[in-house]
Amino acid sequence: MNIVVVVSDTFRRDHLPCYGNPTVYAPRLTAFAKEALVFEDCRPASFPTVPARADLMTGRYTFAYKDWGPLGLEEQTLAHALSTHGYLTCGIADTPFFMRNGYGFDRGFQDFQWVRGQRQGPERDDVQRGWRGEADHFAPSTFRAASEWLEGHHRTPFFLYVDTWDPHEPWDPPAHYVRRYLPDYAGAQVAPTYWDWKERGLTERDLEVAHACYMGEISMVDHAFGALLDRLSSVGVLDDTAVFFTSDHGYYFGEHGQLGKSRFRWAGDVPFEDGWIQGIKMGYIHRSPLHNEVTRVPLLARIPGIKPRRVAGLVSLPDLMPTILELAGVEPPSRVLARSLLPLMQGRVERVHEFVVTSAALHNPGEVSRMVDDQVREIVEGSPSTITDGEWDLLYSTNDEPVELYRTREDPGHVQNVFAGNRGVAEAMHRTFRDWLAKVGTPETALAARERLPRP
Repeated sequence: MNIVVVVSDTFRRDHLPCYGNPTVYAPRLTAFAKEALVFEDCRPASFPTVPARADLMTGRYTFAYKDWGPLGLEEQTLAHALSTHGYLTCGIADTPFFMRNGYGFDRGFQDFQWVRGQRQGPERDDVQRGWRGEADHFAPSTFRAASEWLEGHHRTPFFLYVDTWDPHEPWDPPAHYVRRYLPDYAGAQVAPTYWDWKERGLTERDLEVAHACYMGEISMVDHAFGALLDRLSSVGVLDDTAVFFTSDHGYYFGEHGQLGKSRFRWAGDVPFEDGWIQGIKMGYIHRSPLHNEVTRVPLLARIPGIKPRRVAGLVSLPDLMPTILELAGVEPPSRVLARSLLPLMQGRVERVHEFVVTSAALHNPGEVSRMVDDQVREIVEGSPSTITDGEWDLLYSTNDEPVELYRTREDPGHVQNVFAGNRGVAEAMHRTFRDWLAKVGTPETALAARERLPRP
């Protein structure tokens, strides 16, 4: 069968109607979900943008042994496996890190198109000067390029990978989408703080505008995704094509006091957006817990021959790689660590994972990282990995850092940290995590810093 994978960056699971949100206008994704498998609990493994895509391309948990950066030459990619087994492969992306600085995420594709404009600076300025309407925005442009590619290549078995940075900030959708959520919207844009929003001087109105613009971008992505489905249908291949829709992580819009997905400071405590404008080259990463608003992402899959339904059980973004290869009848490379979801999709098993982990690279305080934007930042405080078994969420960083434990079913917003009264649960989850890290290639320096829970 043909295969299409769509990744829409920074897309919160709880911002789709099929996951219980009646506010967000997304009619095409809502209709698609009725024809698809709707995975109830999908989580990324490596966080954020670039590491998540490394996982998706390789079927591995790359946060355990690498930072944000280029795809290692030793990695065997999904695109390469399909290219060498008879598929015509094409990637189309406006996400700005695929080929930047030798990142190599186009490796293995027979064709790759980069839709220019999402990078800050002259590139973005050049592109936006030519905007005349919705069709010129980034997500519509990316999906249009994918539709045009399909016109010429739909008669050969194909793998089409579409990656759009929207609804990632800056949130600048057409105003008609924003006014669905904020009727008096007059064109304002609010930049994320990547810090505690009240401390940075934002108001409730600022938060409201930012969130409305974000939801407006979701509606724009929905419309553009629908156009791609229409093209698959119009060229006669929709019913012979597996279509996946997912994301790399979510975002905080005031939850846990944040507007962003992590907590950063520039040297001199300059606000996040100002640091970019001033060209500051050094910053600092502070403790950034990964709560459900960030760790739960949508995963919808319309698969020929598999009836639509809601699928319970934990799944992880790297699982897409071996799943797609099994659908294509291709043996996974020996380095693949994730698990195919096909048995779960076909109802042959009830679960494929006992637990899943979402984590940034396993840095220790004092080390440096290029996480988020390729800028060097010092790790001031360790950021917790999130380990979940579907009932409990353990947020654990290093031996001496604070621990958080939540009953995720009763407390999905992570309001009540119950670590103090359930240390035995935390210890068991920590042991499982530590043993798992040892199996997936974690360096000894990172393992040594994560040997135990802190003392009371």
